[in-house]
Parts: sequence; C-alpha cells; structure tokens
Amino acid sequence: MNDDSLPRTPVDFWFDPVCPWTWLTSRWLLEVREARHVTVDWHVMSLAVLNEGRLDELPEHQRVLMGQAWAPVRVLIAAARAHGPAVLEPLYTALGTRFHLREEPRTRPTVEAALRDAGLPVSLADAGDTDAHDLELRASHREAIDLVGSDVGSPVIAVPGPGTGKVAFFGPVVTPAPRGEEAARLWDATLTVASTPGFYEIKRTRTVGPLFD
Repeated sequence: MNDDSLPRTPVDFWFDPVCPWTWLTSRWLLEVREARHVTVDWHVMSLAVLNEGRLDELPEHQRVLMGQAWAPVRVLIAAARAHGPAVLEPLYTALGTRFHLREEPRTRPTVEAALRDAGLPVSLADAGDTDAHDLELRASHREAIDLVGSDVGSPVIAVPGPGTGKVAFFGPVVTPAPRGEEAARLWDATLTVASTPGFYEIKRTRTVGPLFD
C-alpha cells in the first residue's frame, strides 16, 4: 500500500482514446497508481495526426479508423480547455468504456453519451466537427513525439529523468491489463529498461488481440 507521506513521482501519459491497446495500458497505469507512489497527468495525442501523411500505406480498416479518430481527440482538447485538464481522466474513461468495453460506434452519439457520463456539457461534442482546437491538439501530440520519435504510436509515457530531463517510452503493449502487484512489478521493470542508457526496444509478435475484462 502507498504511504501518502512519501513524495509521488509524476507520470505523464499521452493517449488516443480510439486505440484499444492504449486503453489496456491506461487501465494498467491506474493499477500502478494504487500500488506505487505516482501521480498521473493525462495528455492527448492523435493517431490521426501521426498517420495523416501516410494514409495510403494503411489497410482500409485503419484508414476508416483514422477518419473516426479526429472527433474524440478534438472533444478531449476542447473539454480540457473549457473545464481544466482534470476532466481528461474521467472523459477518457467514459469514452474508452463505450468504445472498447461496450463496442459502441465511434460516432457523435457515443461521444455525447460519454460526455454525459463524465458530467460534462454535451455541447462539447460540437468540437469534434471543427478544427478550431487543432493547434492545441497538435501541440500536445508533438510534445509526446518529441520525447520518443515518430516511429511509435499511442500511448507514450514519460517520467522524470536525470537532471531536468525525462525518460519517455512507447507502451508497454500488454493484454490483459495486469492488476495489483503484477502491475507494480511490470512498472518497476519497465522503468528499469527504459532508463537504461542506449536501450531502445523489446518486441515480439502479438498472438492475441486486446483482452478486456
């Protein structure tokens, strides 16, 4: 259990709400927050922005997903601007629950329902149909990409590093989301490898899809 008298490590988490793998990583991070001395600051990144210059290289189903991905991230940015960054966690949870657990379509009615779930004005869904907040969206996305490079996706995690720098990494990609002490052990191990100078990658072929519980 956490000792609240001890200082907590700030963790920055960038996410795109349409990504099922990111959802699993985010649920793991919530478990980590219960078991380790961390706080989580939520930030928006965009797979639509990441892939906008290479849509022709993507399979058809991914091109469709990229088209659907714009509205949710625009709404998240608009909600944070209007109501403060603290709304990102509950709104992401509401969106992810509907997108991934309930398999609801990534459409405006689903976004409106998620806004109601998070206690936010349904009118914020209007932001999904406009590029009015795209400069802020791209700036948030760029902050993550500047830390890890453009050959990764969502999510990106950053923690304090040596001096005033940060240790940042993509992932981890895991299914199902570890819980309890298993989640904490994965966190400890991930920080160990990510903070090793010169370490870049561990990877193996995925043999199952996202498993939600």
